[in-house]
Formats: sequence, C-alpha cells, structure tokens
Amino acid sequence: MLKAIIETADFLRSLQTLNPEIGIILGTGLGGLVKEIEIDTSISYSRIPNFPVSTVEGHQGRLIFGRIKGKPVIAMQGRFHYYEGYNMQQVTFPVRVMKQMGIKTLVVSNASGGLNPSFKVGDLMIIDDHINMFGNNPLIGPNLAEFGPRFPDMSEPYSKELIARVHDIAAKEGIEVKQGVYVGTAGPTFETPAEYKFFRIIGGDAVGMSTVPEVIVARHSGLTCFGISIITDSGVPGQIVEVSHEEVQKVASEAEPKMTKLIAELVGTL
Repeated sequence: MLKAIIETADFLRSLQTLNPEIGIILGTGLGGLVKEIEIDTSISYSRIPNFPVSTVEGHQGRLIFGRIKGKPVIAMQGRFHYYEGYNMQQVTFPVRVMKQMGIKTLVVSNASGGLNPSFKVGDLMIIDDHINMFGNNPLIGPNLAEFGPRFPDMSEPYSKELIARVHDIAAKEGIEVKQGVYVGTAGPTFETPAEYKFFRIIGGDAVGMSTVPEVIVARHSGLTCFGISIITDSGVPGQIVEVSHEEVQKVASEAEPKMTKLIAELVGTL
C-alpha cells in the first residue's frame, strides 16, 4: 500500500504546486463548501491513480486544491463508503495520501440520524467522540509504521481545542450547535427502531455510515481531527418515519450554509 500512496501523492504534486496543510472531507449533500474555496486545481477521482471512484448520489467525486481564507486545503467533494464494496483500506486511502502530501489537520463532515431526544432535524452536531460499529477497522493487517504505531492512542479522536474554537465561532455567528458522540455503522440500510434504541443506550447521539474509518486512520497518522454532522432524520422513538436518501440530501443541503460558515471560519484559524 505504501508504494501506491507515494505514487498517488507524487501524481497529485505533478498537477499543482499548492502545499496543503488542511484536508477536508465533504459528506452527503455537503459539497457547497467548495464555493468558499479559491480553487487552484480540480481533479476528477477517475483521473487519480489508485483512487476509488465515488458511486453515491450527492458525492461529486472531485479532489479540489485551493485556499479558504488564505489557508491551503485539499477538499474531497465526495467520500468513499464501506457499503459501496470498498475495503477499509480503500475507503481511507485518500487520508493516507493527504497525510503524505503534508496535511496536519483533517476536517470531516457527514449527514447523520439523530439519537439524542434534544436534537431536531436540521441541527448541527459537533462530534466529540465516536463508536465504531462497522465490525471492521482500517488498521487491521500489517501496520504502516511509516505513518504511525501498531496500537495508536484514541483518547482524543476529535481535537478538544478545535471543538472549543468552533463553539466560539458559532456563538459569534449566532449559529446553534449541539455536541455529541457519533456511531459509525456499515450501512447501507438505515437503522431499524431497535437499532436506533440500542445505539442510544450505548452512548450515541447520532448515527451514520462514514467518518469513523477516516478518523481512525487520521489519528494513526498523527493528524488533528475535527468532525461535524448535520442531523438529517430522527431515530428518537415516536419520531421515526420512513426516510430516503433523497430526503437526507434535501435536509443536508438546507442546513449546509451554517456548516459551511463554521468550517470556513475554523480553517481561517488554523
């Protein structure tokens, strides 16, 4: 895998001269942050050697190099998911490549189902921890010692300092935010009522089908992480209704401007 990571990073360096410090992964229906980027280079995933291709509606499938508030960034407009049939190493391959290219901070966003009864559809939730319910881990197999240790520490998967910064930004901008634990599942089915109840019992505030693998690999590589969810549907007993991917995209796009503002302002502080 190391050879492929280096090959891909070298290819991307050959197409642009930016030295990005921040990586951003945009989730379902959340590609609007791209409007905040002063774009230097935009590359389709299909052109990038060793890269998977996003197959999910709402994921554009472009790697964007540019600047947000003067800070050099790489943004993934569309991520890869375990449920698409990719293995965990493929899902997280772009994080390795971004690390190889020199990023120090990873910002991840997603659409998720709310478990906390104090949340409502359309809320933003800062992720302060996660629970891995994928039944797999991207670090299984030979350790890439060039990136990190065999047994990486996960005592602070999401940076407390960055969480505090975003709370300050939200207060200044008048944006209401929640905070909680994200449960990551394999998907692609939405949760049953019993599963929603179980995930709440074990400590979850929101549930989704991404983010956890990328953050595990990022922390293994020593990257500082920040994560944020848009609550696109409710898994709270008495509030559960039939949900579709199209509805998730719609709610995500409506709440996206607030999330975009928070991330852009956060990047400006890095």
